[in-house]
Amino acid sequence: MNREHDASRRNLLKGSAIAAVVATTPFLGTLQAFAARNAQGRGAGVVRSSYGPLRPTKDLSTGLELLQLPDGFQYRSFSWTGDLMENGQPVPSSHDGMGVINVRRGPNGPEIVLVRNHEVGTGSLIEANGIYDGVTLANGQRPAGGTTNLYVSRDIEQPVRTLPSLGGTRTNCAGGVSPWGTWLSCEETTADYRSVGGRAHGYVFEVTADPALTTGQPIIQMGRFAHEAVAVDPRNSYVYLTEDARNQAGYYRYIPTDASQQPGSLAVGGILQAARVRNRALVDLHAPKQGDSYQLEWVEVADPDLDPQPEGSGPFAQARQAGGLSMSRGEGIWYSEGRLFIVDTSAGADDQGRAGYGRGAVWMHDLATDRLTCIFASTDAEVANNPDNITVSPRGGLLLCEDGGGVQDVYGFGERLLGLTTAGEAYIFAKNNVAFDDIQAAAAGKKVSGGDYRNREFCGACFDPSGHFLFVNIQTPGITFAIWGPWARGSL
Repeated sequence: MNREHDASRRNLLKGSAIAAVVATTPFLGTLQAFAARNAQGRGAGVVRSSYGPLRPTKDLSTGLELLQLPDGFQYRSFSWTGDLMENGQPVPSSHDGMGVINVRRGPNGPEIVLVRNHEVGTGSLIEANGIYDGVTLANGQRPAGGTTNLYVSRDIEQPVRTLPSLGGTRTNCAGGVSPWGTWLSCEETTADYRSVGGRAHGYVFEVTADPALTTGQPIIQMGRFAHEAVAVDPRNSYVYLTEDARNQAGYYRYIPTDASQQPGSLAVGGILQAARVRNRALVDLHAPKQGDSYQLEWVEVADPDLDPQPEGSGPFAQARQAGGLSMSRGEGIWYSEGRLFIVDTSAGADDQGRAGYGRGAVWMHDLATDRLTCIFASTDAEVANNPDNITVSPRGGLLLCEDGGGVQDVYGFGERLLGLTTAGEAYIFAKNNVAFDDIQAAAAGKKVSGGDYRNREFCGACFDPSGHFLFVNIQTPGITFAIWGPWARGSL
């Protein structure tokens, strides 16, 4: 993640919700409501949004109606796949996890620094200063994942600058912001190119606000597995990590040797631990119900860099030997006010009764008590269709990004951004409306192919510290949005 060293900036970050999302979180006092609803046999449902109904809304950059939003909300798109970065290279595809890591003085006044992942396997190398694996495979392809840094003026009409910041990685799915103003980018793969002169993959990398300071070196002790996302506890620098491997997904924490909260401190080394349910071994959390709650304890992973095993990744296999728990597919995780909110995108059961093939759930991990509680579980695609990334607004509202291939509802077909009420019910805040033809794309100056992309996932949702802008991606064709409007009408 992006690094800046001056104390005033670090104070800004720690006091501005980048690490510890400020404001009292109204969502946190509702476990009794979940339990009561479950006892009455009532599950979560889609409820009316306090922001009002959605309507197709024109993008202020292209004029295309790319999103459906409530009245009063506006947005601009920028840094599409194929747009040119400042180094002359096209913006990579597959926009994914993203975070705001700094607000600083820019050429046009205050400037927000975003770091954005690109979930690309192989293709063209991102020509960044920090490159992890520059191997060229027999087919001419190279590890094509990594990150780009976006510099967004608070005067949203100003052009957005895009710079490459990390290259030579693979399948950079999600990640997380650090309290010291960097981004931790995670590889969701265990691909191995050592036999052809390359390197093993499956690591976490730190990216800085100044791309020239990003080293491209992995944090080995955080483990080699199909990483999804991370969240850092600002009080002790512990890093919590999710794993996306169907029904072989551990839940981990990394205790760094150096807790100084400086760029590079996590790479000094540390201990990787995996969660287990206290006094119970090998608990599978593949099909939870709202209100399910477990007391956690932690077991050490002796060899975080162990190669994949028949039982799963190296860390997962070791965790299971020690009785570690298993999620279905751990995805987004976000820290707020001493708690972590974690998405298991496939929790639940499908129509055949297979656990771990459901519509998704959200867990809350209370760090003060080490208690893990299911606060939301979807049993129907219209309620929530495999949520993935998650964020908490500075006002305390939870927002989920769907990745289930689209759903039909009162606003038509498409993926959605879902808010969660304090009663644990979902409401629709926004809907993917990206559909255009080649002529419209060319007229907008874009180098992507026309098509109907409404079934493509939202990802990377995050707010700037002031809560004015919501930034979010649609992975394909690869578009980043800034959304603003009357947030005070609801919890977001």
